[in-house]
Amino acid sequence: MTADLRVDLSGKTVLITGAGRGLGLAYARAFAASGAAVAVNDINADASERAVDEIARTGARAVAVTGDIADEAAVALMAAAVRTALGPVDILVNNAALYAGLGRKRFDAIPVAEWRRLIDVNVTGSYLCARAVLPHMLERRWGRIVNVSSSTVPLGRPGFTHYVTSKAAILGMTRAMAREIGGENITVNAVMPGLTETEGSAGTDEAIWSVVTRGQCIPRREQPQDVVGAVLFLASDAAAFITGQTILVDGGSAHL
Repeated sequence: MTADLRVDLSGKTVLITGAGRGLGLAYARAFAASGAAVAVNDINADASERAVDEIARTGARAVAVTGDIADEAAVALMAAAVRTALGPVDILVNNAALYAGLGRKRFDAIPVAEWRRLIDVNVTGSYLCARAVLPHMLERRWGRIVNVSSSTVPLGRPGFTHYVTSKAAILGMTRAMAREIGGENITVNAVMPGLTETEGSAGTDEAIWSVVTRGQCIPRREQPQDVVGAVLFLASDAAAFITGQTILVDGGSAHL
């Protein structure tokens, strides 16, 4: 699939968390193709540097800002580094999350330490990143925050209660933030991707893929590019009067 999903984001700076691979990298490539300067965050330094090298070869401006988004001090340093290298952040895509590698277990078997770490990254990390870049947006009374939730929320996917809980919290945070800063010409929206074919889903059993695709109106595996269009739209001026909303991008799952 080679659909041209570009919008004109020339002169804008975007910070994308968890962008070293998978969906985050797909977002980074799309924003760069749309003219934005791209700050690539990932907890893995090699991944973020590889992503930036790839983007830079296209002629786009890009910088790697490695760090743990659950660490308040690290996030503050990250935001400052982006501002120094590329300018104030106009667009934030809160994509980073823990999910791949989690073992399926009933909620009463989830270790408390695992629960806390996942909430710290998936919820608190998104909050910290939004808080860190908000002053940049307030200065110019323009900004876009796109939070990445998950289709596991309406599904209530069993075996991953901590992940589902964290992604449900993202929806509430999106609504509350939107109401608080809408008057400053800053929008806050969310996307909910379905099961997407990336490095993180490489170990997914064929039987699960079969169940998922059979239950969709569009019966094929979801690809990163399928989500990119929604994120670019919410980050653009075309969505200037849309805030506090959630777009479910899952091929029309009949299981919801």
